[in-house]
Amino acid sequence: MKSIIVGTAGHIDHGKTALVKALTGIDADRLEEEKRRGITIDLGFAHMTLPAANGETLRLGFVDVPGHERFVRNMLAGVGGIDLVLLVIAADEAIKPQTREHFDILQLLGVQRGITVLTKSDAVDAETLDVVRLEVEEFLRGTFLDASKSPVLAVSSLTGAGLEELKRAMVKAAAEVQPRDARTIARLPIDRVFTMKGFGTVVTGTLVAGTIRRENELEVFPTGLRVRVRGAQVHGDFADSAIAGQRTALNLAGASTEELSRGMTLVPPATLAKTRRADVSLRLLASATRPLKSRARVHLHCYTMETVAEVVLYGTRQVAPGETAFARLKLTEPALLLPGDRFILRQFSPVVTIGGGVVLDAAPIAGMPEHAEFLKTSAEGNATAILAARVRRRNHNGISISQLTAETGWTRNFIEAQLTEAGKAERVARAGELLLHFPALEALKVDIVATVEDFQKKNPLVSGIQKQELRERARASAEVFEVILETLVREKKIEIVGDVVRLPGHGVVMKDEESESKKKIEDAFASAGLKVPALHQVIAGLKIDKVRAQKIVTLLLRDKVLIKVSDELVFHRSALQELRRQLLAYKAKLATIDVSKFKELTGVSRKYAIPLLEYLDRERVTRRVGDAREIL
Repeated sequence: MKSIIVGTAGHIDHGKTALVKALTGIDADRLEEEKRRGITIDLGFAHMTLPAANGETLRLGFVDVPGHERFVRNMLAGVGGIDLVLLVIAADEAIKPQTREHFDILQLLGVQRGITVLTKSDAVDAETLDVVRLEVEEFLRGTFLDASKSPVLAVSSLTGAGLEELKRAMVKAAAEVQPRDARTIARLPIDRVFTMKGFGTVVTGTLVAGTIRRENELEVFPTGLRVRVRGAQVHGDFADSAIAGQRTALNLAGASTEELSRGMTLVPPATLAKTRRADVSLRLLASATRPLKSRARVHLHCYTMETVAEVVLYGTRQVAPGETAFARLKLTEPALLLPGDRFILRQFSPVVTIGGGVVLDAAPIAGMPEHAEFLKTSAEGNATAILAARVRRRNHNGISISQLTAETGWTRNFIEAQLTEAGKAERVARAGELLLHFPALEALKVDIVATVEDFQKKNPLVSGIQKQELRERARASAEVFEVILETLVREKKIEIVGDVVRLPGHGVVMKDEESESKKKIEDAFASAGLKVPALHQVIAGLKIDKVRAQKIVTLLLRDKVLIKVSDELVFHRSALQELRRQLLAYKAKLATIDVSKFKELTGVSRKYAIPLLEYLDRERVTRRVGDAREIL
């Protein structure tokens, strides 16, 4: 069963609500004030089914909007998710101000399908009706409602004339409507909140993307509140799930009506992110009375959300009527926006519709190079190119699949499909959940190898560069850095020993005097046993300078030829191995040893005994028990 959303549009008192009632039998005016005053104030809803040409059932959900200029903001909350519009023009009044404004809004929102309905045809004679039809056709020429591709039908909600022809036209137009993708991340902009006896909190809206099922947990944007779907209705019927393109009512647990309102959006938890910044492509209406200047404040409408925003134009100080431009919208309140979302701009004061456009990026990066090129790629709409551009702008830092989902609203499956194409063109590389710009990754690999090589040239007495120092020089995230190191090791361009990175086969390179000094340092400590000299005394007796001598000591410590027991004491490993043998022999007689017995056993003073015992405790050769040590 195909479901589409039909919206009405047109001037006040042109018969929109009467037309919906004549078609569906449902009075969309639900407020007492609407019935008393005889005008539509807020959104109204109705539904019906029609047999499609292929034998299936077509389910239509109607969103009836107010036509009065004071309630355009309510109208905007309802037309964001429509698939097909009925532009309603009364035959006895023809085109009026809100006819024009509503039609401008429809074009700015990118509505592609519709039918022009001349209502109240019973109130005029045939000649007048023909004149109005010609006027309307001229008004619509060159638009998506051009009479050459979209019908202009005369009807009477009072007599029923033309209604059957209108139904046939709706069925035909509905067949051309592309179904919304139910596989994308679900989003339900809320347009109504109320309490239903026996159920509790209920919200309604047009499901613009994805699927929502009973018992799903959802997150409320922008508040972050978590709710659970207790039940669902689609076009007035109970259902286990709702899919994109359906009028949906959800019975929610976990929230009161005071915590929810029109303008909020329901989405799966922990998938999307709210924003106060969005880069957009906007168009100023040709009918706008003055240019839109950079830094101007406007009213921003997107689906059911409304807020105030500042427009910062890129590359120009103002946009003239009829022109387009790239811009950044700075919102006064956080909102949920995604690339591809259509929006309407209304002048801050007086409040009139002046333009609109499409969101290109709701997660802009400050100081990003090639920003204009990124916006151009985003505006062109090729998904594979957009994915590659979003990965490229992260340079070698990469972006995770979950981050990419939050930025785009794309599902994992959709992203995977685009990755296949991007990978073939060697634009995107993948490391687990991380996506990397292939050229940037290759450049970083070259840079890391060059850094290691340069370090070893400047530090011949050091076996290699420490991992942490190399990562800081590369300015790479820990995750990306590890991926690159693993790749370079596989490619045999580097090797890693412990925490040291070096070129393959490149160890320490010493000159004759440095090799001689290394032997002197090692011999000095090896011959001293446990009564070692001070390190600075040994270094002072060498022919080489202090800096090179210290590097040799560092090398000996790294290779564990020398072992640092305390800040002041360094021992040769052979002396400590002999000490362990002595303790094992001692343990055969006594299981514990105190400081006095240790001094007697080793022949060292307290200056050496205490640091040595603490070292043995750390090495779990001994364990302190009171004033003695238990030999383990």
